[in-house]
Amino acid sequence: MKDKILVANGQGFWGDSMLGPIRLLREGPLDYLTLDYLAEVTMSIMQKQKERRPETGYATDFIRMLDRLLPEIVEKGVKVIANAGGVNPKACVDAVFEVARKHGIQGLKVGMIEGDDILQDLDGLLASGQELRNMDTGEALSLIRDRITSANVYLGAEPIVECLAQGAQIVVGGRLTDPSLVMAPMIHEFGWSLSDVDKLAASTVAGHILECGAQCTGGNFADWQKVPDLARVGYPIVEAYPDGSFVITKHEGTGGLVTIQTVSSQLVYEMGDPKAYIGPDVVADFTSIQLEQEGKDRVRVSGIRGSAATDTYKVSISYRDGYKAMGQLTVCAPDALAKAELSAHMIFDRLALDGIQFDEDQITVEYVGTGVCLEGIVPVPENPPEVVLRVGVHGEDRDKINRFGSEIVPLVTSGPPGVTGFAGGRPKAQDVIGYWPALLAKGSLKTTTSVRVS
Repeated sequence: MKDKILVANGQGFWGDSMLGPIRLLREGPLDYLTLDYLAEVTMSIMQKQKERRPETGYATDFIRMLDRLLPEIVEKGVKVIANAGGVNPKACVDAVFEVARKHGIQGLKVGMIEGDDILQDLDGLLASGQELRNMDTGEALSLIRDRITSANVYLGAEPIVECLAQGAQIVVGGRLTDPSLVMAPMIHEFGWSLSDVDKLAASTVAGHILECGAQCTGGNFADWQKVPDLARVGYPIVEAYPDGSFVITKHEGTGGLVTIQTVSSQLVYEMGDPKAYIGPDVVADFTSIQLEQEGKDRVRVSGIRGSAATDTYKVSISYRDGYKAMGQLTVCAPDALAKAELSAHMIFDRLALDGIQFDEDQITVEYVGTGVCLEGIVPVPENPPEVVLRVGVHGEDRDKINRFGSEIVPLVTSGPPGVTGFAGGRPKAQDVIGYWPALLAKGSLKTTTSVRVS
């Protein structure tokens, strides 16, 4: 058993900076590199991609990153864990092997986790008594059954551990939970039991702190003026120990900072009941967390308690929920706000002249520059020098939504003076994706793991 391991996270979402994993690999020592690409809406986007092209449906950024770094990853013996597989882990693994062949790398072991995608199993699960009711509203899944675009179970650390035990240097899965990417190396390297709830809870907390990348090392931090060299912010590293304690840090000489405040800010991110942070492997008590500033850019985390996991998995289901369109114009002073307000009314008055009506709850109008981001918190300027008018609609009728988009740009010549800033073309109807959280009995799901060699 190792006396400590270094686990870093180089991606907080699909679209995070490519420099995260590159710099983590090159600027200091590392045992594991984790990469978190998925969010609820991401799964639906990937499912649509796969419908159009069966060989897609995964995070292509992951493959581009490996194309730049795989020789170094292999040379340094760093293990990589990612949920980049999205809704098509097999295609993602195939792409990994293509990169290995391109660089002449042989003997690379790649683990694959499948089973989280239950889109094709929904009817069978419903017939077997799994209701998959909306966790927030209690509504039956039949309400949206014909509009569902993706359905994925949040898997935990156990299948990742299985792949690591088989010698995989790279592990790819679909909807693996964000913390599980960091949990698995700690369980594997320290030989923890999956019933040791306190240690599992500790690794859950470690994964939660790292899951948003640089958001715990100075990114998106309230005291941003105190963050040095934010352009070169260091991505976070967990220095983990067998007893379940760990230190949050970053590579020496990088920008950003690691303090009790930056770590605490991330700890409360997406927090529900702090006494019961529920994951597929354990329930963690965030009120038991002890933080200590151990040194410069080093925060020690200890004392974490946990309890047994629930008997259900959370399921992320997305569905088609109509269409939307959003456009914007910049309106200049004098009287910028009054002119922006008139412009918004003119759009809908002109649509009404053509027989197009929208209900009030289908319309969004914002006047950016008048305090809309922090409404009621910051003072509103009386005469702003410019205002950005953002106006949008949503509904079930695509043609009606597109008709709305054609009435924005005419304001440049037939509206009040000082209207400019329209360079994006007519806004067109876009799909709106709804989110349906549900629970599934653990006994209803079977996951599979496999390890292939290049």
